[in-house]
Order: sequence, then structure tokens, then C-alpha cells
Amino acid sequence: MDTTFSIVIVLIFIAVVFLLEGAYLTWNSYKGPEASRIERRLQAMSAGAHSSETMTLMKERLLSETKWFQHFLLAFPRVHQLDRILMQSGLKLKVGTFLGITLAFGLAAFFGTRFFPIPLILSIAIALAAASLPWMVVMHFRRKRLIKFEEQLPDAIDLMCRALRAGHALPQSLKMIADEMSDPIAGEFRITFDEVNYGFSLQEAMMNLATRIPSTDLRYMVIAVLIQRETGGNLAELLGNISALIRARLKLYGTIRVLSAEGKLSAWILTLLPFAVAAVINIINPKFMKVLWEDSTGFVMVAAIGFMMVMGIFWMRQIIKIKV
Repeated sequence: MDTTFSIVIVLIFIAVVFLLEGAYLTWNSYKGPEASRIERRLQAMSAGAHSSETMTLMKERLLSETKWFQHFLLAFPRVHQLDRILMQSGLKLKVGTFLGITLAFGLAAFFGTRFFPIPLILSIAIALAAASLPWMVVMHFRRKRLIKFEEQLPDAIDLMCRALRAGHALPQSLKMIADEMSDPIAGEFRITFDEVNYGFSLQEAMMNLATRIPSTDLRYMVIAVLIQRETGGNLAELLGNISALIRARLKLYGTIRVLSAEGKLSAWILTLLPFAVAAVINIINPKFMKVLWEDSTGFVMVAAIGFMMVMGIFWMRQIIKIKV
């Protein structure tokens, strides 16, 4: 009896071990490091794909984790552009997650403002402003990432020139950039090198790179590489000239940014000054400001002033925004 009981205990222990092992292998095959790495590569490639059927299928399965929401998102014509913008920001967000966060911000702001005695239209305006916060964060990270990419691009092109002069092939020079430089440029060139290894032509991989990163300087480099492959010539010398041109443009852009700093500071002061004055007046004499949100005419005045301020901010931004 004791022997039978011991055998049963051992068999149960073995079954539990195999169960845990099977659960771990199942999790590792879907959510493990290798699966996550492959998923990141597929998602990155999906943001730069053109019209290839295989790449289109990859894009469709990466919009959301939920199948029914995936089909719902595919009904919108510009959803892949949103997916591309999320990839350009460097944030590990899918379209479904981003839309869920946006909806949550909007609903939380709307229902939160209903606890206060404010008009319904103001609650809707606050909800829309709150819903736009995730988009503003994504665009902020996207802008910072693209600026850093453009700052790294001349060094990357110089590295390509040195690799080509040393006798390396062009795909190998892409791999050297991916190995020796930091993100974001290393990650983007690594994706391009992986696409070439996966069977894409060099032209298609380079075009995907230019699609993923909306940089004029990068497009110059891509066009130069593709034309050189068709017509021939000294690619290293050509890339060297492009690198020198990009460095000169970045230097000029830095000078313009310094000269326009005063205009930007004036725009910030003119934008924040009315709110600061209103806050001080409200602290000194609350009854003086109360009429603006208790009277319907006051609310119309505030709305009109807010609209004119937004137009003024947009106009000042266009004045101080200089493209090089």
C-alpha cells in the first residue's frame, strides 16, 4: 500500500512538472523574448511597407490584439497611417491601445467635469482637449525621435562611406550602422538590413526606410543610392557630398533656431499672460471674475477670446516656423 501511494505521488509530481513546463513553453512561444523580438520586427516592417501582399497581411494582424477590433479598425482607410505615426514616435503602442487610451482620457474628463456646475458644451470641449493629450504626447515623442535621427544621419552616412571605401558591400554597411550606432537610427537601419536578409530587394528595403522615416535628408540619400545602382558611379563620394550638405543644413537650422528664440519666448509670454492675470484677479476679487462663467454673455465672451487666442497662437507659430 505504501509503495502504491509513493508511486502515485511521484506520478502526480511528474504530471505537475510537465504541466508547468508545457505552460511555460506555451507562454514563451507567444510572449517570450524571441516572440516579442519577432513581433517588434514585423510591426516595424508593417509601418514601412508599400503594396506587397505579404506586408499588407502583417500590417493587418498588428493593429490590435483583439480580432473583432482588428476587423473594425481595418474599416477605416487611414488607420495604417496612424500605425506608421505610432511607429515613428518610438512608443510601443498599437493602434487599438492608442485609441483606447484616447477614449479613456476623453470619457474621464467628460464625466469628471459633470460633477461641477459648468455648461455641457464646456464639458464636451474639455473632454475633447483631454482626448487630444495622447495624440500630443505621441507627436512630441515623434518629433524628438525624428530630430535625433536627422542629427545622427550625417555620421551614419560617413560610416557608410568608410565601409564602402574599405570594400564592404552596401548591405554590410547598413549592418555596420545598426551595430555601431545608437537608436533611433540603429534600429531603423537594422530593420532595413533584416528586410534585405528576408528576401526584399535593396530598392524596396530602402524605399521602406524612407517611408518609415519622413526625413528629406534621408530621402536624398535613398534616391542617391538607388540612382547610383542604376547608372553606376562612385557611391562613397556621392554619399560624402550628401553628408556635407546635411551638416551644412543642420548648422543653418541651428542658427535660425537661435535667432527665432526671441519670437518663441514672446509667443509663450503673450499666451500665458492672460491666464496669469485672470488667476491673480480671481484671487484678489473672486466676484469680479465670477460673471464670466455664471452669465451666458460672459461665457460667449470667453469662448470668443479663446478662439482668437488659438488663432493668434497658430499665426505666431507660422511666423517663427522657418523651414530650411
